[in-house]
This record gives sequence, C-alpha cells and structure tokens, in this order.
Amino acid sequence: MKQDVVIIGGSFAGISAATQLVRAQRKVTVIDAGKPRNRFTDHSHGFLGLDGYSPAAIKEKTWQQLQAYESVNIIEDKVVDINKEVQGFTVKINNGETIACKKIILATGLKDELPDIKGVKARWGKSVIHCPYCHGYELRNRSLGVIATGPLSLHQAGMIPDWGVTTYFSQGEYQPDSEQKLFLQQRGVSFEDMPVVEVLGDNLEVSAVKLTDDRIIELGGLYVGPKTHMASPLVELLGCEFTDGPMGAVVVTDDFKQTTVAGVFAAGDIANPMQNATFASASGVMAGIGAHKQLIHELL
Repeated sequence: MKQDVVIIGGSFAGISAATQLVRAQRKVTVIDAGKPRNRFTDHSHGFLGLDGYSPAAIKEKTWQQLQAYESVNIIEDKVVDINKEVQGFTVKINNGETIACKKIILATGLKDELPDIKGVKARWGKSVIHCPYCHGYELRNRSLGVIATGPLSLHQAGMIPDWGVTTYFSQGEYQPDSEQKLFLQQRGVSFEDMPVVEVLGDNLEVSAVKLTDDRIIELGGLYVGPKTHMASPLVELLGCEFTDGPMGAVVVTDDFKQTTVAGVFAAGDIANPMQNATFASASGVMAGIGAHKQLIHELL
C-alpha cells in the first residue's frame, strides 16, 4: 500500500513530524537506523517534560505514543536508496523492502567531527560537551575550558562563565580581535595559546588538560564545538541544496520545511542552524504540517 509520507529518522524531529500526520489519519512509515546524534550522552536536558531522561527512554516513550495510532508503521533499519518517480518516491530499505510514498521527510541528523585530541572522543557527551543549555548545569561551578575549533568558539567562551570560571584555549589559531578580547576579559575569561594535546581524568571525567609544553592545567569540564556533517548521504542523493551553518552545512528549506526538491522536506539538526532537541522537535512539527498541507491541495 502506498504511503502518504515516509519519514527517515525516528528521533525528536522525525517522531514530531509523524505525530502531526498520523493525527490527520495519514499513512506514515518511519524508518530509523538507530544511530541518533545524542547516543553518546546518558541524559537529555532542556526538553519540556522530559528533562533528565535518557535518550533511550525518550525514544521508547515517544515510539510507544506514536504506535497507538493505526496509520503508522515503524521500521528499524537503514534506507539505502530513494528514487523520484512520476508521482512520488520509492524508498529502498537495507532489508530489501521497497516502499512507495507521496512525500519524504528527512530527519537523518548530523554527525560530529571532534578535534583530534587524545581523550576528547572517549568523554564526548559526558564531561566534554558542546551546548551549555543541554549539559552545562551538570558541570556547573567548576573550572571549565573551551578548546577552540573555529570562530564560533569565541562566542562559546563568552557564554561559559555563567557556569564556571573559564579558560579559552585558542590552540594557537583562533585568536580574538581586540573587541572580542575585551569582552571576554570583562567576563573573566583567561587565555591560553599553547595547544591542548591531551585531556586527562579518571574514567569519563575531566581533571585536567595537557599542553604541548607539558604543562598541566586543572579543569572540571570542557567545551568543544564540533564541525558537523550530514549523517546520511540521502540529502545529497536527492539533490537538495545546502547553505553554510555555524558548524557545517545545513539543508535549505522554506517556511514549511520543504527543501529545494519538490515533495522532500527536512527537519531537525540537518535543517536548523541552531540545534537542540526543542528546535528539532519544532521543525519536525512544521515539516509534518508542510507535508500535510501539500497532500490536501493535491486532492483538489
């Protein structure tokens, strides 16, 4: 049976989109590969009503709620190909199944490229984090560091003093201009130009960083702004256009989250320059509404 919409990605954005559509009694298939961007953290914060829940618990709860609707089907697998047809699309799944649909919503997420510093990857999502709104409260009132990865790190360094005394590690590359330096000094930020080469600490905690000159600076947490990339090649495969975001490319969409390819919508981190669970969910709602709006008018 031809589906109204296939949604690729079953996290905050994808499930939010699906919920709008199934409540409009549309036939929806959600396909999820099981590798959300937030899988490296034990707790999700800042999302209304679910603050502190684990990503796995949120997924289980939202999937249970969605599956109470008769017109939804959830497939836990990977999409390997999408083809544009005369009317709609065909979606090929890794298990060999092919699904025909009228609209596509891509909620495939991003992957983070972390700096090549020993000890960063192992602590990512625990004591080495990116977003202070998501995880900063858990690292509050400690000596904190910002390891620069790009120009946006200077903005990050200006925020973090609200959570703890902050040192900005420029890595010898991302220096503030005079205006930025004055602002950071007024915020109480310290500066270190010698690059960090290793993050130290027991288990998944941060206790210090080691610099290239072998000095050790004690810290209780680190902020790193990763570069981001599309987690799935499907966006590019469909020919959607991109634009530059603060940390990497994002998909160009209109106000209803339709991409530059007719009938293809994008939601979540792939389409949001600013990224967290709430923004992802909100864009998923809009993508679901946008797809439904088109389906209504195509019947006229």
